[in-house]
Amino acid sequence: MLDINIGDVTAAYEGPVGIIWEMLMGEQIHVGGKQETDILAEIAGVNAGTRVLDVLSGLGGPARHLARTYGATVIGLDATGRMVDEAVARTADEGLGDRITFRLGNALDMPFRSETFDIVWGQDSWCYVTDKDRLIRECSRVAVPGGTIAFTDWIQTGPMSDEEWRSLNTFMLFPYMETLDGYEKLLRRHGFVVRECEDLSGDFASYMHRYRDALTGDLKGRIVELFGTDVFMDVERGIGLWVEAADEGKVGRGRFVGRKQ
Repeated sequence: MLDINIGDVTAAYEGPVGIIWEMLMGEQIHVGGKQETDILAEIAGVNAGTRVLDVLSGLGGPARHLARTYGATVIGLDATGRMVDEAVARTADEGLGDRITFRLGNALDMPFRSETFDIVWGQDSWCYVTDKDRLIRECSRVAVPGGTIAFTDWIQTGPMSDEEWRSLNTFMLFPYMETLDGYEKLLRRHGFVVRECEDLSGDFASYMHRYRDALTGDLKGRIVELFGTDVFMDVERGIGLWVEAADEGKVGRGRFVGRKQ
């Protein structure tokens, strides 16, 4: 595991990182946007009255979509103050403050009572967590008996050299990436019956190419204007590494759904 901690991630997202990823991916800041949120929501069974905890909720895009489209009640938890403040403001602007709240906090020590939520949710963000075993344990603790865990995440899907592993994770500020089998084992260890453990890596490379094309195309001038040439070149180099690794089948995504026993 790399020496990357929650302070490193929050500092980056207080600065240019969160803004650039929103420019590339939209306010949901995960692969596939609303379409992927809908797929996960349907598998998880989100509906009116469902109590959802969105762990590492970012700007709150998925939370607002779940409340607006499915009638769910959502609490978002994130460790970055700027992201929480922006999520609160955007949620108020959309008139959804009665169904969505956001809390500043650590996913490894969640500020919620046990057996509170029907669904514990995450999209492409748990890769930032240093202790994924403890994360899944906390998810199990706050889920009601019979409740659901439903998340997607970026994963390692193939062998790579030490240099590749370090470069890919360092650029993204991931302490490490879990694997498909690794997440399945963690879910079982903490009392979840695994309903779905699906490799979504088939189209991951195409998304990485799309992000690089946007970065070097329409967004280049704006990013250079906001953050300077050095930041742009660092992002271009890092995304280039991810494009190459995705093309070679070394990195991808997984979708995971489980039921708490």
